[in-house]
Amino acid sequence: MKRRSFSVNYTRKPEPGFTEMCGIWALFGSDECLSRQCTCAMKIAHRGPDAFRFENVNGFTNCCFGFHRLAIVDQLYGMQPLRIKRFPFLWLCYNGEIYNHQTLREQFDFEYQTKVDGEILLHLYDRFGIQDMASLLDGVFSFILLDTANRKVFLGRDTYGVRPLFKLLTESGFLAVCSEAKGLTEISHSMDTPASIIPFPPGHFEEFTLLPTGKVQPVRMEQFHCCTKEPDHAKYDTVENLPRGFDEETVKSNIRTLFENAVKKRLMAHRRIGCLLSGGLDSSLVAATLVKLAKEEKLQYPIQTFSIGSEDSPDIIAARKVAAYIGSEHHEVNFTAEEGIQAVEQVILHLESYDITTIRASVGMYLVSKYIKEKTDSVVIFSGEGSDELTQGYIYFHNASPPSSNHSSKSQSGSRGQCSSDEGTLPV
Repeated sequence: MKRRSFSVNYTRKPEPGFTEMCGIWALFGSDECLSRQCTCAMKIAHRGPDAFRFENVNGFTNCCFGFHRLAIVDQLYGMQPLRIKRFPFLWLCYNGEIYNHQTLREQFDFEYQTKVDGEILLHLYDRFGIQDMASLLDGVFSFILLDTANRKVFLGRDTYGVRPLFKLLTESGFLAVCSEAKGLTEISHSMDTPASIIPFPPGHFEEFTLLPTGKVQPVRMEQFHCCTKEPDHAKYDTVENLPRGFDEETVKSNIRTLFENAVKKRLMAHRRIGCLLSGGLDSSLVAATLVKLAKEEKLQYPIQTFSIGSEDSPDIIAARKVAAYIGSEHHEVNFTAEEGIQAVEQVILHLESYDITTIRASVGMYLVSKYIKEKTDSVVIFSGEGSDELTQGYIYFHNASPPSSNHSSKSQSGSRGQCSSDEGTLPV
């Protein structure tokens, strides 16, 4: 049977309000016709409005990659699965951004063939193996890596689970992987017993052996980083060695250095950057630092900031004051209670969660994202999200369990992320 693949590159306007961030999808050892299975991947088309591709794997006609692209870096050569001439046996689909790809490229003298940040995964894997590859990445990511030379399949996800990843594995060894659970719910398989769709755990990679039949056999699941430990990539960080000590001035200086570096390394996008702004501490610090660094980096456009709320709500008023102070191009989005209620169904669909707190926090986020897509050309959006989740800043954390259990590996995915690793399984 001949290898068949096709690629369609196009520009379209996605449905309003959809969040875009690339979508990855793959099957290994499908029992059904791939042309039918691929229709399931179209359920995550909203993640990538710029292009999509489905491609069979050479020699494995029942294995396939699917990719929906939002072009952020290297719009010419960034399509996936990513393959380069030096490693024709490696196939990579990933969603995310690798902030230290340029640092690692220079550190190890890798010869790049593209400008894609994800190419660093191929070089690191070839030289150091999967464990060190994952450990050296500073970024947010989920990936599917196929090594046909050694008959291996690898899955991985960043430390905090910022980028989602789900998998379905049958007893017979049929593996399906997707950025969202909805891309797997109608996958067909030949087993009489149902297979479960489970979220991939943050900070881990999983290794499978690829069998001659195209199906897989699990080998190991290992944690490559825990948030309570210094990451391996820190030894190559561009931040200067920070002074040690706990006196007030040293602590404040270190916080400023680390915070500014966290914002600066995220300026790698080739598309316009904006920032959500509520007027609170977290988003205000991010927005102010972003505006400052954008001027230093000589970005060719003003930073747009966006706030949302009912007319003259506290957030709207506070954000207005901050925007005036930092000099951003500010946008205010007002919505009514009825508009919020009407959005709930779509919010639940995209969150894939019925968690009350998650839904409540996400309605405004959905509506402001809809406005940004329809009314502006900002594509990469900064925010203050994540700080309260990681440092337990919400009021309900006051009744949480003791500190010794609050930062265990089971609680690393956060309470407002799209795919919490504690949300359970879904039978298919």
